[in-house]
Amino acid sequence: MKRRRTQIRDYNAEARLFARRSIVAFIGIIILVGILLANLYYIQVDQYQDYQTRSNDNRIKVVPIAPNRGLIYDRNGKILASNRPVYSLEITPEKVDDVEKTINELRKILPITDEQVQTFQKERRQIRHYKPVPLMAQLTNEQVAKFAVNQYKFPGVEVSAALKRYYPYGSILTHVIGYVSRINDKDIKRLTEEDKVSNYQATRNIGKLGIERYYEDVLHGTSGYQEVEVNSRGRIIRTLKYVPPIPGKDLVLNLDIDLQQYAYSLMDKRRGSIIILDPKDNGVLAMVSSPSYDPNSFVHGISSKEYSALLNDPNRPLVNRATLGIYPPASTVKPFIAVSALTEGVITAKTTRNDPGIWYIPHARNHKGYRDWSRWGHGVVDVKKAIEESVDTFFYQVAFDLGIDRLSTWMNKFGFGELTGIDIFEESSANMPTREWKQSRHRTPWYQGDTIPVGIGQGYWTATPMQIAKALSVLVSHGKVRAPHLLRATMDKTVANPKPVLSPIKTYPSIQGVKDSSWELAEEGMHLVATGSRGTARRSFYGAKYQAAVKSGTAQVYGLKEGEKYEASEVAEHLRDHALLMGFAPLKDPKVIVAMVLENAGGGSGVGGPIARKIFDHVILPPEETDAQEDNK
Repeated sequence: MKRRRTQIRDYNAEARLFARRSIVAFIGIIILVGILLANLYYIQVDQYQDYQTRSNDNRIKVVPIAPNRGLIYDRNGKILASNRPVYSLEITPEKVDDVEKTINELRKILPITDEQVQTFQKERRQIRHYKPVPLMAQLTNEQVAKFAVNQYKFPGVEVSAALKRYYPYGSILTHVIGYVSRINDKDIKRLTEEDKVSNYQATRNIGKLGIERYYEDVLHGTSGYQEVEVNSRGRIIRTLKYVPPIPGKDLVLNLDIDLQQYAYSLMDKRRGSIIILDPKDNGVLAMVSSPSYDPNSFVHGISSKEYSALLNDPNRPLVNRATLGIYPPASTVKPFIAVSALTEGVITAKTTRNDPGIWYIPHARNHKGYRDWSRWGHGVVDVKKAIEESVDTFFYQVAFDLGIDRLSTWMNKFGFGELTGIDIFEESSANMPTREWKQSRHRTPWYQGDTIPVGIGQGYWTATPMQIAKALSVLVSHGKVRAPHLLRATMDKTVANPKPVLSPIKTYPSIQGVKDSSWELAEEGMHLVATGSRGTARRSFYGAKYQAAVKSGTAQVYGLKEGEKYEASEVAEHLRDHALLMGFAPLKDPKVIVAMVLENAGGGSGVGGPIARKIFDHVILPPEETDAQEDNK
């Protein structure tokens, strides 16, 4: 009985415990359900707009659309850079049962390389399997036709077309037009810093050099986009909205492609550069740098082997010699120095000096002599005769009297030691030496002996062909300083009947305080170089039907030792003198300015004179007379 009462008490205790636990569990469930309902209310009501937006973002995607790149024309409307369709063979992995087998079968009808297969496999791993992956680019029409006949055998494989940049004149214009190539990490970083990266979401290529790079913002245009509905796998179901891209503007250059081709042919595979300007506005009619390379290789992706060959080529085809080539300007600077000396009162039009073939620094302790190019000298000459015969000793004295401070200040006014302002980024300012420059560079003071070779464009003085051309344009315009410019006008294709909008010309403060007679005296001296009885280029311009004005120069590549005689035939080709020449024609109302540097070619008059004559004939004379002149020669 007692045992039964004990069992009843235990049972009642367990029942009470169970009841308490049930109540606690029930209360817990009520609380959790309350929390759940509260969260559901928060999500469904309070945060409705936020989650609806997120849902739409998952369902609706914005797909950017790349704009068509603007075209580039020469001054006569001939196309220099176009966009043309390029065909690619693409595989959509999702639609192919066995990718490896498909590629092997494709190789039986198309020349697919191992490198292309490796690139395909790499890109395949980086993008979603339902998107097409390019296997072979730049298919020929024959290859497209061959695949079209067999396409039924290859489900999931198709040929796609896209617009790619094409340069019809190849290497002739590379250093002017430049090229476009695939956007890399460096480009992305720059675009991000300039807050332009959003406009390049769908763009694969970007300007890398020349006009293509300098006017990238104008040529590229504005991206469009389309809003599309996608499924859970990211595949597009339908298009909801379409905003078309705005194509880039077309560019019209000052360049005359016929003249560019002619000048390039005159280089005859020599190393060097030819610049041709329009004296009226400093428009660049031609800008040749030789040797060059085909820019089309970079558009589609140049192989490492090809690029390495260009990079290691001793002739340096990758360098734009017109604006990056640095040379001693040699005797081409003598007309500019003459104008400076006349204005500073160091000489007058009547100043004469006797040239015995050697010159010494007055009152110098050492008696080192500075020789003239003519061993026996030129006798008594004035400034005009000194330009005609390129008398070195006359300009040694002028440089000594001017001093490096005044000399460098005046040459800066002509543009030496400064960027020319031409509308490409690839340019060097070269070097117009000063006291401060030498102290900073060589940690030594400037000596009188340093000034003397500067007077004939040697010593520490260097210049680019474009700087020489610009300086001559300053002389021809009697002090007006204008930047050489490639761009002539832009055209907006988005408007009906687009018309060229002329580009403004970049100008600088004119050179003040120079008398017209000083400019004219320098021009007359250059005229005598081409026509005088002892002019250094008289043979090249004999019988010309116009009056030309030129100045040649010969730049030493290495210094001769005391008493050493220079013999070109006995010197390694890369150590021979550079030939320089600049000029304009006709003498009155000039139509063309020419400046050229021919590396290791010898004397400026002998080599550069005939080339300048041909260019002047080509520009000034009617075609039939030019042909007759060529036949007579």
